[in-house]
Amino acid sequence: MKAAAREPGALRGLARLAVRRRRTLLRRLGGAALLWCAGGALGVALAQGSFGGGAVPVGPQPRSVDEWLVRLQQASSVPAFVGTFVVTASSGAMASARIWHLCEANNQFERIDALSGPPRSSFRRNDEVSLVLPEAHVVRTEQREPGGRFPNLLRPGADQAAAAFYTAREEGPDRVAGQETDIVRLKPVDALRYGYRIWSERRTGLVLKMQTLDDGGKVLEQSAFSEVQINPPQPLVQAQLKMTGIEGYRSERIERQRTDAAQEGWRLQQGVPGFEPQGCWRRQMTAAGPTLQWVFSDGLATVSMFIEPFDAKRHVRQGVSTLGATHAMSHRWPDARGTWWVTLIGEVPLPTLQRLLDNLRHDK
Repeated sequence: MKAAAREPGALRGLARLAVRRRRTLLRRLGGAALLWCAGGALGVALAQGSFGGGAVPVGPQPRSVDEWLVRLQQASSVPAFVGTFVVTASSGAMASARIWHLCEANNQFERIDALSGPPRSSFRRNDEVSLVLPEAHVVRTEQREPGGRFPNLLRPGADQAAAAFYTAREEGPDRVAGQETDIVRLKPVDALRYGYRIWSERRTGLVLKMQTLDDGGKVLEQSAFSEVQINPPQPLVQAQLKMTGIEGYRSERIERQRTDAAQEGWRLQQGVPGFEPQGCWRRQMTAAGPTLQWVFSDGLATVSMFIEPFDAKRHVRQGVSTLGATHAMSHRWPDARGTWWVTLIGEVPLPTLQRLLDNLRHDK
């Protein structure tokens, strides 16, 4: 799940990471909704889509991991749902949000209100996202890449790629938020990624609960609907999708430019098995220079690598922060006198981030 920080150079330990984790929650919620309209895909949605297919129940024969994952492209649309979604980490940290989602033809709309942390609301129409920040009186808008939403960047063939690194085991029925579900556990074949246990609503395939598991089966993080309405009256959902009360707010537009890591002079000497490059973007984050975001994914888990010029005033502490299943690693690169500051963030084991960092090379 998941991994996209706005200002990697400003990362200051676990408290700062917790704030970023709340932002991640909003993106995870939004991404989950995207499955149910054309083009939606991300980590939760990958699992979610694999359970799709309308009212077809789980058959008597266990599905292979390929069959669970390929259901993403075959999932039927859920026209609307509304619910309260809660994410909890093993440390006890928690974030929650209220989500309204609606599909109309090939368009998808959603609203997400944070119920914990600073007040904020996210409004989406397809790939156009507006974040309303009441305390700052700001509306921040950006155009996100189609199929490139946190935490998974699903691409053609991603189901086959993920199938090479996970196995699937069905674990029977259960109830979540009053809904009948089927459970599947996706177990990784190596120690470079986490496993998942996923509860799927039986009729529609909507993912109602997911746990991220370490190699010993310990729950690192859990995300679940505490209550949900599937297919509520659409006019009731539409009434919540209007952005109101923002008179006098300042509008900000976040621009990013798609680029190529090789053209920027960056490469990996040796890749990490399964984690293929998904895209690279340049943003002008500070006056010191642009920040490069390089994204890797195995089809389920995603890692973002941020590269920016070293700034002694801002980049004063390197090291590792952890919250739930998310690790963040910041280092001066390539050594203590290096001219670059590199931050990696992902819902993967720490050695995965370390291997990416150790194999990073710059040719310019």
